Amino acid sequence: MSVLRLKYVQSFGGYFYFRRRGWPRVRLEGLPGSAEFAASYSAALGNEPTPIGMGKRSKVGSVSAAVAAYLMSGAFSELRPSTQTARRSVLQRFREEHGDKPINGMPPKFISLVLGNLKPHVARNYFKAIRALCQFAVSVGMIESDPTQSVKRPKAKTERRRPWTDAEVAAFEARHPIGSKARLGFALALYSVQRCGDIVTMGPQHVRNGRLSIKQSKTGTVVNIPVRPELQTIIEATPSGHLTYLVKDSGKPYTAGEFSAQFRQWSNEAGLPAGCTLHGLRATGCTMFADAGCTAFEIAAWSGHKSLAEVERYTRSANQKRLADQAMARIANAQVSNFKS
Repeated sequence: MSVLRLKYVQSFGGYFYFRRRGWPRVRLEGLPGSAEFAASYSAALGNEPTPIGMGKRSKVGSVSAAVAAYLMSGAFSELRPSTQTARRSVLQRFREEHGDKPINGMPPKFISLVLGNLKPHVARNYFKAIRALCQFAVSVGMIESDPTQSVKRPKAKTERRRPWTDAEVAAFEARHPIGSKARLGFALALYSVQRCGDIVTMGPQHVRNGRLSIKQSKTGTVVNIPVRPELQTIIEATPSGHLTYLVKDSGKPYTAGEFSAQFRQWSNEAGLPAGCTLHGLRATGCTMFADAGCTAFEIAAWSGHKSLAEVERYTRSANQKRLADQAMARIANAQVSNFKS
């Protein structure tokens, strides 16, 4: 990592300085990449006012100092906003609990013990954040090697959002007619096959010449898809906001969490089970494409999946169903032929 990507670092006259606005400039000792330079940088960071809820100031060479340096680094700033939020939350908690410990020489067994006290999904997020922290610490010379390399990555069973059945789709539509906010949210999810975080940002500005173009918040993938006639009919029949189709009673857009909770309430009103999730409608839409004979590449062009592995699961299921029907037809034809003979 270039030292100039570290926040507040400036180069002048062959020397490096720590310069934060409103604070005096401090010369950093040692050469970039050396332990001396890393310690000097950590000390300069440790002099800044303590963030709310972060406890006492950082001690040079501590976990706290390493976290502070990483959160202000170019490596961290280049992450997606959602990843930054999740990783910052983990590291702040890690810092509060273990910030006084030295980052150099942190044993892998200690990290394993920390992860072992967490639920599987939480442990996976912790592992990713701590590994990123350690890799950063190696890159700036705070530690010599990454202790997470010998730590086994926690496993967590992935919960798949199942597609809705035809009966469940019909039940929701019967309870929430065209023109209602609930039906609009349902249609945006089902007919665009996008995630909740992208559905709540969709608005008229994303549609031009009958096509919807949006940059997915999770992956950064830009999808440009036709607006299906079913969706266009519902959009035109439903009052909505100027910048987003979906707005709260206050007129403000939903956050992803708010809309997910609201959709759960609408699903409950339709008498649907907990397995009928908003994200499940994304799976339903992909399944509809697969049942129509679309390839994994064609489905991914709509869903924006980076990997075809998940998309191929829908096509395999559709192919299995189609082949089973063909086999049934062959048996029926064979039985008729045998009867005639």
